[in-house]
Amino acid sequence: MKKDFFTYQAQTTPHPLALEISHAEGSYIYTTDDKSYLDFIAGVSACSLGHRHPKVVDAIKEQLDRYLHVMVYGEFIQETPVQLAKLLAANLPHPLEKTYLTNSGTEAIEGALKLAKRVTGRSELIAAKNAYHGNTMGSMSVMGFEERKQAFRPLLPDVSLISFNNYDDINRITERTAGVILETIQGGAGFIVPHHEYLKKVKKRCEAVGALLILDEIQPGFGRTGKLFGFEHYGIIPDILVMGKGMGGGLPIGAFTASNEHMSTLQDRPKLGHITTFGGNPVIAAAALATLKEITESDLMSATLEKEKLFRSLLKHPLIKEIRGIGLMLAILTPTAEIANQVILKCKDEGLLLFWLLFEPAAIRVTPPLTISNEEIEIGCKQILRVMDLIYSETESL
Repeated sequence: MKKDFFTYQAQTTPHPLALEISHAEGSYIYTTDDKSYLDFIAGVSACSLGHRHPKVVDAIKEQLDRYLHVMVYGEFIQETPVQLAKLLAANLPHPLEKTYLTNSGTEAIEGALKLAKRVTGRSELIAAKNAYHGNTMGSMSVMGFEERKQAFRPLLPDVSLISFNNYDDINRITERTAGVILETIQGGAGFIVPHHEYLKKVKKRCEAVGALLILDEIQPGFGRTGKLFGFEHYGIIPDILVMGKGMGGGLPIGAFTASNEHMSTLQDRPKLGHITTFGGNPVIAAAALATLKEITESDLMSATLEKEKLFRSLLKHPLIKEIRGIGLMLAILTPTAEIANQVILKCKDEGLLLFWLLFEPAAIRVTPPLTISNEEIEIGCKQILRVMDLIYSETESL
């Protein structure tokens, strides 16, 4: 199969990890050569409840027995997407009350950008340097990393970049600005959390000039930070909330949520202001509904913060400069990119899956399922430390 993988399936990097997957269960992924891997990636934060969570699988099977796709978005009334949107509204603060379901996080970003322009009648979008919001053309336009954008220009015009956590840059939000889009916690940049009062000041400035604040919660969302959404840590409410990844229980989904008043602008002038064929797919919505119920009705979110403490207490080593992030959205900062590479690749060989971050080459991603056990955390951390000991001893001997 590996030969066919490289021959027929388009690749995104020159050197993919290329594990040949047999099956996955809980916190583990198994390959066709009978090896098991403890998963500290969770599909890049997507598998919130681990692999094949029984409640998610049961919800999928139940919906499979009823019907699959029946109509383009928003025309027929289907139980699972309606119930998903209703439960989201019940768990979100006013006025975040109406949700548009999409196929992915980046598609949800596209909808959010369009919504900000439609509501305000303005064109300028403001994003952050080192931001990542997806890889479609609109999402790339608000990506704050030129190296990944330059090959695909021209992109959307009238986009300005500010520095995340820079208070002076907030004044660059003006009456020309349609929307300010920020990751609540900067993901690709290295899991950088907002400084005290930063998001509050951004929101206040947006309100003063009539711009909309869009918060990208595609990674922190659905309990990963110990709250259902990361913005709940910072005492603000965005005008438009974007989500994805962890909401689907392992299936592809995204969404953006806003007030009824704002969302209604996509219905007319023009009609079909945002449209998708498969967004709100009933099978995927069933998986997302089961995921949301499990996260909000269990102790997973509070346990996430305790698991963060466990990670921080165990991961102490001369090669660990810092651990960034909140909950189970953590980044281990090492002295160099080469050390990060060695740790990730050597841990893979030893049966532990870690991964890189987009724009911070010296960082190691640690985003396991929220369902990971304390014992599994201890096993994985011991493996990281063993590998770091080996690398450190080799470095010291040079």
